[in-house]
Amino acid sequence: MIDFRSDTVTMPTPEMRKAMAEAEVGDDVYGEDPTVNALERRAAEILGTEASLLVSSGTQGNLLALLTHCGRSDEFIAGQRAHCYRSEAGGAAALGGIQPQPIDFARDGTLPLDAVRAVIKPGDDFHYARSRLLCLENTQSGKVLPLDYLAEAEALADEFGLAKHLDGARVFNAAVALGVEASDITRHFDTTSFCLSKGLGAPAGTMLCGPRDFIEEARRNRKMLGGAMRQVGILAAAGLHVLEHHVERLAGDHENAKRLGSGFEDIEELGFDGSDVHTNMVFVDMDERWRADLQEHFRSNGILISSRNPVRFVTHLDIDESDIDEVVARCKAFFARNR
Repeated sequence: MIDFRSDTVTMPTPEMRKAMAEAEVGDDVYGEDPTVNALERRAAEILGTEASLLVSSGTQGNLLALLTHCGRSDEFIAGQRAHCYRSEAGGAAALGGIQPQPIDFARDGTLPLDAVRAVIKPGDDFHYARSRLLCLENTQSGKVLPLDYLAEAEALADEFGLAKHLDGARVFNAAVALGVEASDITRHFDTTSFCLSKGLGAPAGTMLCGPRDFIEEARRNRKMLGGAMRQVGILAAAGLHVLEHHVERLAGDHENAKRLGSGFEDIEELGFDGSDVHTNMVFVDMDERWRADLQEHFRSNGILISSRNPVRFVTHLDIDESDIDEVVARCKAFFARNR
């Protein structure tokens, strides 16, 4: 199957499996897994932070950031469609008593800073939750946040004494798209989480990066959440491998997404504008009259797409140019048959 549902569906490469099989391991709860320690040092070095922590998932990384930045009845500001607000099972509220303050994203994936300013609560009024944290997401639905916007968001947060967390699940996609180092993005934040899976292609794992004392407190919170692991160097080895070998190759995923977008532009029924393709995601708003039929047409021809609308096509490690051409050809055949 050619799977466009997400970049989470990738399989470990032979080189990655070899690194995992040969990894030196120890008990990470005792701080004795040398491969985990090496990964945590390397991730902090790449992002320009003092320390980092290996956690099981992006959801856990964001939750640990929220629990460590905020106390009970504190508030974090995030986008309406931000993963840490919408797609993490309400963990911050359920487990931390932390109140979300969602606002609408702009079309370009930014949070409008005038809207952010408007929802920050007055700190001297006990009627309100305390605004503690600003959370941004990069990339946001495949869109890259401009560096000058990040500097402005940082200045606004500092003006009001807010901490700053980046859900950087795909921050390396953003860095490659901008032609900068990941640290040029993350320097505007106190903490960042990024996924070793997704575009980088590891089977699991997320890194939470930040100041050393923050990471040590997050390590305690990780234990509380049941996230402490033992001989996890076999996963850390995959993480080290992708950081050294899979970052630059993200540019190929971006090119494949643009190739897909260009193909969709040629299909009149889609009315698709390829200028919206920034990284490895293509969103197509499909007419409900034929969306389900197209999904089944694809499935019957060995192509998997998401069931939601707009339909998200995600390019990744296991998709190449021939796969792109196949899905465009199958899409054109579907509409030719149904005109």
